[in-house]
Amino acid sequence: MNHVNRPADPQPEVFSRAGEMFAVLSSPVRLHLIWALAEGERDVSQLQDRVGRALPTVSQHLTQLRLAGLVQARRHRRRHIYSIREPYALTIVQAMLDEQVKQVCSAAGTEG
Repeated sequence: MNHVNRPADPQPEVFSRAGEMFAVLSSPVRLHLIWALAEGERDVSQLQDRVGRALPTVSQHLTQLRLAGLVQARRHRRRHIYSIREPYALTIVQAMLDEQVKQVCSAAGTEG
């Protein structure tokens, strides 16, 4: 591969921050939450139903996503409503899941 016009390596801090984001996204539950939030705002109970995990588990994963700055929460009466804060997170998750669907379908001999 020829990389004549390739930019210089980013600063080490950039790699470190990217690694931290990938670490946050390394959980299947958090990937599922990002995927579910792609459809729009959801409260914790809706997300719990969607990912099929206990409410405390979903809340803990949402907290990690919020602290990483990938999702945001707002209060509506007594509920917390979550949404995607950083669209790049959805882009990364969607690209990864699309590729995994292709690989699973290829291994199974079906189309994805």
